[in-house]
Amino acid sequence: MTLRFALLGAGRIGKVHAKAITSNPGARLVAVADAMPKAAADIATQYGCEVRSIEQILASADIDAVVICTPTDTHADLIEKFSKARKAIFCEKPIDLSVARVEACLEVVEANRTPLMVGFNRRFDPHFMAVRAAIDAGEIGTVEMVTIVSRDPGPPPLDYVKRSGGIFRDMTIHDFDMARFLLGEEIVSVTAQASVLVDKAIGKAGDYDSVSVMLTTAKGKHATISNSRRATYGYDQRIEVHGSAGSVAAENQRAVSIEVATAKGYTRPPLHDFFMTRYTAAYANEIAAFIAAVSSKKKAAPSGKDGLIALALAEAALKSVKEGRTVKVSEVLG
Repeated sequence: MTLRFALLGAGRIGKVHAKAITSNPGARLVAVADAMPKAAADIATQYGCEVRSIEQILASADIDAVVICTPTDTHADLIEKFSKARKAIFCEKPIDLSVARVEACLEVVEANRTPLMVGFNRRFDPHFMAVRAAIDAGEIGTVEMVTIVSRDPGPPPLDYVKRSGGIFRDMTIHDFDMARFLLGEEIVSVTAQASVLVDKAIGKAGDYDSVSVMLTTAKGKHATISNSRRATYGYDQRIEVHGSAGSVAAENQRAVSIEVATAKGYTRPPLHDFFMTRYTAAYANEIAAFIAAVSSKKKAAPSGKDGLIALALAEAALKSVKEGRTVKVSEVLG
C-alpha cells in the first residue's frame, strides 16, 4: 500500500517533511498547500506534486493523509477538519498553545477514530533510539536521572518568538517529550528558571532565551534540561541517562566524524548547524513510523495525548518561572 500525502505548509519544516515523504517508497506526495503561492509552487515543481487549496485537499479522494506544518495557531482547527474528513493526520508540535484547546481537539479525533501522530522527531533519532534500546535491554539497570542539553546556534526571528508561544512551548517541549521517553514514568512536578541572556528584544517580546528545568516523577526520578538560544559552536544536542548499574549517553553529532591530530593538538569538524541537518534521519524514521502505523491500523506514537502532556509540562514550567515555585503537573492537567 502506498500512502498518498498532502503537505499543508511549505515553509522550513514543510520542506523537511516533503523530502522525507518523497524519499519513502511507501509514500507519495500528491499535493501541497500554502498561503504563499510561490512556496507551494517551489515544492510542487521540485517533487512533481500539485498545488491545491486546503479545501480542495479536504475533498480529495486521492489523498489518504496530511502533514500539518502550518503556523501553530492553525493546528487544532486543521486537525479537527481533517479528522472529520477521515484523513490520517501527522501534525507538527504543538497541537495548540492552550491545554484546554488541545483537550477539545483530541475529543474530536477520538470521536472520529482518526489516526493522529504528533511530530516529536527526536524519539526517532538513531542515537537517541539506541539510548532507549540500552535502557530497555537493562544495560544500565533502573533509570534514576536523565540529563538533556539542547541549545540552538542562535535565536529565531522576533516575529517567530511573538507567535511561537515562547521557549517552553516551542523549544523545551521537545525535551519534555524526550524526558518522558527516557524516564519511562510520568512527571508529577516541574521546577524551572528562565532568563534573557542572549537578546534583550526577546525579553521585550515577553519570552526567555535561557532556561533550566528540573522534572520529578512520583518515584523521585529526575530529569534536568538545559536550553539556550545561543551556542556559538553549533547545534548542541546531548543526552545522558544514569541508572542503578551504569549510564548511557548520546554525544553531539557532526557532519563528518573524524579527528585530526597534529603538533598543534587535536581538532574535529564542527557540529551540525541546525535541526535540518542534525535530525535528517529522525525525520525520515518519523514519517516511516507514521506510514507503518496507518498502514497496519495501529495507534501512532507519539500520540495526541503525548502532545497534550508535553504542552502541560511547558505550561507548568512557565507557571514555575512566573510564580517562583515548584508546580505540580496536576495544577495544569487534571
